[in-house]
Amino acid sequence: MEHLPRRLALIALAIVLTLALGTAGFVVIEGYPVFDAFYMTLTTVTTVGYGEIRALSHAGRIFNSFLISFGVVVIFLCVGAMTQTVIELELNHFFGKRRVKNMIEILQGHYIVCGFGRLGHGAADELKRAGVPFVVIDNNELRVERAMKLGMLAVAADASSDEALRDVGIDKAQGLIATLASDADNLFLILSAKALNSRLHLAARVDEEASEQKMRRAGADFVFAPYNSTGHRMAQALLKPHVHQFINFATQDAGLDVNIEQVQVSTRSSFADRTLAEVHLQRDLDVILLAIRKAAGEMLFNPPLEMKIAAGDHLIVMGEASSLHKLEQLLTGTPA
Repeated sequence: MEHLPRRLALIALAIVLTLALGTAGFVVIEGYPVFDAFYMTLTTVTTVGYGEIRALSHAGRIFNSFLISFGVVVIFLCVGAMTQTVIELELNHFFGKRRVKNMIEILQGHYIVCGFGRLGHGAADELKRAGVPFVVIDNNELRVERAMKLGMLAVAADASSDEALRDVGIDKAQGLIATLASDADNLFLILSAKALNSRLHLAARVDEEASEQKMRRAGADFVFAPYNSTGHRMAQALLKPHVHQFINFATQDAGLDVNIEQVQVSTRSSFADRTLAEVHLQRDLDVILLAIRKAAGEMLFNPPLEMKIAAGDHLIVMGEASSLHKLEQLLTGTPA
């Protein structure tokens, strides 16, 4: 609740002003010492009902009558506001969790980002930019709140728990990204995720090179060592600055409307069983074909024009977003 600090500040200010007003009144009108005046004000506005410290004058009784009316109303309003705040917090928490649970239940073919640190945040941003469904899971309440403020679906839970993974729909998920704090945590997460959904595509981060093979044996499809990758890219940026800049433009949305995508050829596609020379990708769609990953798993870079496209192949292509969208419609057999 964004207005909570402001509401609490107003409540505290109202109480302080009421006590200050009463204290000043008793000091000026009745000549009470400051502490006695404060004590008299406190017993009056809280309706405790102790006797007067000493007999009040006529003017003092008039002032005290005003203080009783004003102070009691202020205190009751403050108590009501505090009660309302507590109830709102509880209801928001209950209905917020229920809303998130309902949204997760309807997810299908989504991705799970485990850990919302720097790497997890970057992965979630890329998934959001790609427009695919995903959910973030982290055991840190502040990180979860940060993700939700960014418009992401997020839950606070231990990602290594089987129950937590089931709660975020791992049985219906398409992929999982493991970016927990340590290699051991990520390894345990990969083992748990693979046991719960053997079809899941898994990507994991590692800090130590020795952990890479262990992660792959556990079932990770892709393993990334951020520090090694960053060092490699830093050197490449100096050695081949233009290549580095081009890759950034093509993969990180760095100013050009150019993307690299993979699109699978459907049996309904008009491109199936036709050669590259017959489909004219670059001439008709302004798309550059970089490679073809055959259904059997073979990756062919810069394939010749006489190669035939088969259903189940993945085309790795580069071009503007609108051109890639048209190509995806043709390859999947989706009507425009």
